[in-house]
Amino acid sequence: MGRSIAIVEDEPLIRANYVEALNRFGYDARGYGSRREASSAFAMRLPELVIIDIGLGDEPEGGFDLCRELRAKSATLPIIFLTARDSDFDVISGLRLGADDYLSKDTSLHQLAARIAALFRRIESLKVPASSETVIEHGPLKLESERMRISWNGEEVPLTVTEFWMVHTLIRFPGHVKNRDQLMREAELVVDDATITSHIKRIRKKFIAVAPEFDAIETVHGVGYRWKP
Repeated sequence: MGRSIAIVEDEPLIRANYVEALNRFGYDARGYGSRREASSAFAMRLPELVIIDIGLGDEPEGGFDLCRELRAKSATLPIIFLTARDSDFDVISGLRLGADDYLSKDTSLHQLAARIAALFRRIESLKVPASSETVIEHGPLKLESERMRISWNGEEVPLTVTEFWMVHTLIRFPGHVKNRDQLMREAELVVDDATITSHIKRIRKKFIAVAPEFDAIETVHGVGYRWKP
């Protein structure tokens, strides 16, 4: 049995097509037609990854509401928005709610499968105790790879899979500037500059919620970002 994926999509034919396609790719995919149906199922057991449309039946923002619910249950559950709504406002809103990726419905099935595989690959790679980087400590920050846990002065910072990997990329080489292309490559993302910026803003916000004085992530204007040495 493959990894479990939930697809929350209100159009029956589209939902069935995605379920069938992902099952062919070797996943255990199940479809849900509404936020309420999905919420009831997830209250019993969370899948390993969730794909969500924004508009769900009579709830134009149902996907956003579901994302909030899921993030309250798990900071690390991989969440992908797959929707026809591709305005900058919707993309930024989805990422601010904690989604790991945001795709348009004109994305091919093979591209979708590649994004899913990248998210699962990132989770698995962080579980392998392969080097001295298993635990990284830098000042008040402690990063534990296998547990996908980051803490600041002993208090956990609840990051998504994508956010965790971006911090991991920056903290490995404090003081080294990582441009947006490098962040995308190492975090296995294919997004525009605005999306990277949204992720960085959300990461900063989460650290500041734990430590109001946090300023370790520095923007190098016109270049990228670095973790202050």
